[in-house]
Amino acid sequence: MSSHTYRTVDVPVSGGLLRVGVWDPVSPTAGDPTALAIHGVTASHLAWPFVVEELPGVRIIAPDLRGRGASNGVDGPAGMAAHAADLVAVLDAFGERSVPVFGHSMGAFVAVTLANLAPERVARLVLIDGGLPLDAPAGVSAEALVQAILGPTAERLSKRFADVPAYLDFWRAHPAFARDWSAELEAYFAYDLVPDGDALRPATSLATTTDDTVDMNTGSTLSAALRALPAFVSPVELITVARGLLDEPPGLYPPAHLAALLEALPNVHHVEVPDLNHYTVVMSERGARAIAPILSREFSAH
Repeated sequence: MSSHTYRTVDVPVSGGLLRVGVWDPVSPTAGDPTALAIHGVTASHLAWPFVVEELPGVRIIAPDLRGRGASNGVDGPAGMAAHAADLVAVLDAFGERSVPVFGHSMGAFVAVTLANLAPERVARLVLIDGGLPLDAPAGVSAEALVQAILGPTAERLSKRFADVPAYLDFWRAHPAFARDWSAELEAYFAYDLVPDGDALRPATSLATTTDDTVDMNTGSTLSAALRALPAFVSPVELITVARGLLDEPPGLYPPAHLAALLEALPNVHHVEVPDLNHYTVVMSERGARAIAPILSREFSAH
């Protein structure tokens, strides 16, 4: 039996309604903690069910960021500050003053921005394979930057698919999920699709992905947030994996690059989780089991 019940709520934000997934404990009590979970650049709130199952007794609030999933109709620009403002609106809607925040991939960069722009709302901060500067090439075009960081992930956004099975076949062939295909992944991928004429396409547009990727790597908002990170009142947890978006070594944070980052950020506590890639660290049963003890500690510290 599942440890949680699941529902969705639409929260008003600038430009429209933000879809928010909510997992409530099956047997809720007045003392149940809440966490805010923020997904990656082309993902949705359905990236989190594996992690949710490993956190019984915790309410998880996880939005579809603007431009993704069922929030893909929210008007206006994206960018780290816009996402952070949306998350403040989400916390307000649920009556949450301050919560642990978990961010995966781009969601970790959004989490760092939220901790800087609204530090009173972030009780603890966990960055999962993201949030700190990537080893990205300097002085390249927006398109080249997206290609260097996301590669085939960005190319997928320009593709059209005849139906849901065709999209699932596309992902079954992806090396990142070869060991971890599941019914939960099928639901996650199916949710990603929206109509486009007589075909289907991913909900996230390439333009939105480009804008967000450029902002999280070169934007002044994130630069300011990263400069403020050493002053964050609680230790920051950084979880990385050794394998990247195509299940290839190294991961997004090559060892030498990561070592330099950690030396400059003494309040960041780093844990590398072995035998997982950028996706499966959250979107697989074994990934969720590996990181759940780290996430659980944030509630006892809160």
